[in-house]
Amino acid sequence: MISLDNTASQNSDSQTLIPAVGINWSNKAAIAARARIVGERIVLKGLEKVEPLATNPLIIRAGMTGCAVLLRYGIIVTFDLSAEEESELVEMLRPHIREPLPSNVSEELAIAFRSQAEERPKERLEGNTLWLQECSAERLQIVAEALGKSVALDYYETEVSSLFERIKPFTTAIQGKNLRPPKEKELLSYIGGMLLIQQKMLGIVEVGEKPDPVWDYPELDRLYLRLENEYELRERLVALEQKLALVSRTVETSLGVLQRDSSHRVEWYIVILIVVEIVLSIYDMWFRQ
Repeated sequence: MISLDNTASQNSDSQTLIPAVGINWSNKAAIAARARIVGERIVLKGLEKVEPLATNPLIIRAGMTGCAVLLRYGIIVTFDLSAEEESELVEMLRPHIREPLPSNVSEELAIAFRSQAEERPKERLEGNTLWLQECSAERLQIVAEALGKSVALDYYETEVSSLFERIKPFTTAIQGKNLRPPKEKELLSYIGGMLLIQQKMLGIVEVGEKPDPVWDYPELDRLYLRLENEYELRERLVALEQKLALVSRTVETSLGVLQRDSSHRVEWYIVILIVVEIVLSIYDMWFRQ
C-alpha cells in the first residue's frame, strides 16, 4: 500500500490515549489497523451486552490493549490486535454476522501519533504509516470507515471480475459461436445479482458518501479526504459502476437476442401449425369427393 505520511517522527508530545475510553498506546511506536470483511452484514442491535466505547460507527474494546470498529456492512476494523485476538473477536461476533463470507479480503495500515502531524490531502509518499495528531475516537472511526470501504470495493471488484468470466459464453452466443445459448433463467439471475451489488455499494456501504463523524467534526474532513484520495475510493467506485453497466448491457443484450430467437421460433410454430391445418383440410376435402 501507499503511504499517508512518513515525514513525521514520534516524539514526547504524542497523544496516544483516548481520554473517554482509557486505551493507552503511549509505549508503542505505532499500532496496526486491519480491516477484514466477515459477512454481508453485522447486526449491531444484538450487542447490547457489549459496552460501547463510541458509537456511529460502534467501537468496542477488544484484546488486551486494543479496540475494534464494527461496520454494519459486514466489516470489522481492529486496532492493535494480534491475529489470535482478532480470531477470538470474530468468533465472539459470529452469532451477529449475517451471511458469513469466506473471503480473505483485508486492508492493513500502521498508525502513529504526533501532535503536529499533517492531516490533509497531499501527494503520496513511500511506506505504509498514517500519522494522526491524536488518538481520538472520531479519528479511529474515520480511519475505519476509509479502510472498510476500501475492503468492500476490493470484495466487489473481485465479484464483478468473476461476473465478466461467467458472461463470456453470452457474448459468444450473440456471435453465434456458442453451441449452447444461455437460458433466460440464467440471464435473469445475473441481472438480479448485479442489481444486488449496486444496492449494497450505494445503499448499504455508501462508498461515495462521507462517514457520519466527518459531519460531526468538520475539522476532520481533510483527514477523510486524504484517506479517500489515498485509497482512490471515488475512482474505484466509478470504475466499478462502469464495469457493472457493461455487464448489465451484455446480459440485457443476450436476453433480448434470446427473446427474439424465442419469438421467431413461436412464429415458425404458428406457421407450421397453419400449414398442417391446411394440409389436413385439403386431405379431408379430397377424400370426401
